[in-house]
Amino acid sequence: MIKSISILFPIYNEKHRLKNSLNKIDIFLSKKYFKKVEIILINDGSTDQSNELIKLFLLNSKNKKNYKLISYKKNMGKGYALAKGVNLAKNDWILTCDIDLSVELKQIITWDKKFLNKNLYAYFGSRLHKSSIVKKNFIRNMLGYIFRFFIYVIFKLNIDDTQCGFKLYKRNTAKKIFINLTIYRYTHDIEISIICLKNNIKIKELPVIWKHKSNEKVNIFVDPFIMLVSLIKIKFKLY
Repeated sequence: MIKSISILFPIYNEKHRLKNSLNKIDIFLSKKYFKKVEIILINDGSTDQSNELIKLFLLNSKNKKNYKLISYKKNMGKGYALAKGVNLAKNDWILTCDIDLSVELKQIITWDKKFLNKNLYAYFGSRLHKSSIVKKNFIRNMLGYIFRFFIYVIFKLNIDDTQCGFKLYKRNTAKKIFINLTIYRYTHDIEISIICLKNNIKIKELPVIWKHKSNEKVNIFVDPFIMLVSLIKIKFKLY
């Protein structure tokens, strides 16, 4: 059972959705589902007004003591941002989550009540789980199938959904994983999975309620090529 949790949000140029998402996070905090909650916001070198919007929000939040803000000038990638957050996290459990809240924070309440087991050490949200409820657009769906095909062909990973940003770890496990992370951009989740397998860290995929959010920069003609090149680089780097 979760008593204390650190929730990490990597952020890069998210000014259009920050206000709505931060308000939802604040409501979650006000519910006091857990004894101790810290929200770690990692501004990964945003070039828009994201950092200023976060600071303004924190000034007015009733839960400001629950927040920590990490900010640096150069964009380093989501994996790097998460590694910075994991290094700072202090609570017993660490949840990584996307700032668009495509999986709402209350999902962790369901996980805590129904699925968590001390003998399993890494929990991955899976949009392909038979109990998941998923609403996404055609382009995202197509890219997902292409990416999963590449992963199977190159790595033979027996994981249905490596890319869902909603992942939960015990603190010591997360620190062990992220201190060894070397891939910082889009395909960092693949390396997380490989690190888990190499270190005998069990992975359990859990159901999520997932909803596609707008304002994504996806190109179905370019992105599959970028995915393939990135996966080949990981293959040569890690094997």
